[in-house]
Order: sequence, then structure tokens, then C-alpha cells
Amino acid sequence: MIVKRLHPGQDLKGSLLKIQDSEGLKAGVVLSMVGSLNQAVFRMSDGNNKTIPGPLEIVSATGTIATNGVHLHLAVADKNGTVMGGHLMDGCPIHTTAEICIACPDMVFERVLDPETGYMELEIFPL
Repeated sequence: MIVKRLHPGQDLKGSLLKIQDSEGLKAGVVLSMVGSLNQAVFRMSDGNNKTIPGPLEIVSATGTIATNGVHLHLAVADKNGTVMGGHLMDGCPIHTTAEICIACPDMVFERVLDPETGYMELEIFPL
């Protein structure tokens, strides 16, 4: 298991990619994430990006980390407790902290272009 704390100003998605690289991670599953963001940028189900101003509390996160990409869905709450979520994009700077726990299964995750969806989708290979 990999456990990391991110610091104010670090980009959440970029930091996950740096963790993958620095740890030589072949496959990762986000088990837990708590913290806060200055803003969130999500790709919504219609394919458009939406920026949500903060500060925001991270209330849930789930996804995979592959050798060549991150697929994470994130839910955040604003100061009124309104929860919003979507597909994590670049541009989500940490507000105070982000504490992340990543499981490391004995396999290889890669993201490959799926012609049916038009997105980079997960392929799973034995180690």
C-alpha cells in the first residue's frame, strides 16, 4: 500500500501521476482520500468540463491508476454541504491537505484507446 499526503497548491491529478512514476506503480486502486481543494475541475457525463470554485471538502474518491494515466471520480462538498462530483481533470489544487491511500494489486493496468467509447479505457494484464 502507498500512503501519501499532498500539500497546499499541489495539483491532485498531477500529483497522482507523479506518485505513479516515483513509486514505479504498475497498478493502483484508490482506497481512501480525504482533504480539501481550492477548486475542482470535472469532466461531466456530457463530456464538457465544469469548474467548481472552493474551498471544497473531498468527501469521496474512487478510481484506478495505470502505468499511463489516472481514472478517478471525485465528490466534493462546498461550504453549504452541497455535493458535486465528476471525472477528475487537471486544475484541482490542494487547499490544506489530501491524504491518499492506494492499494497495489499484483497486475499491470494500462489505459488504451477504445474505438467504441473514444476514451482511454482500462486494460488489465498479469504481472
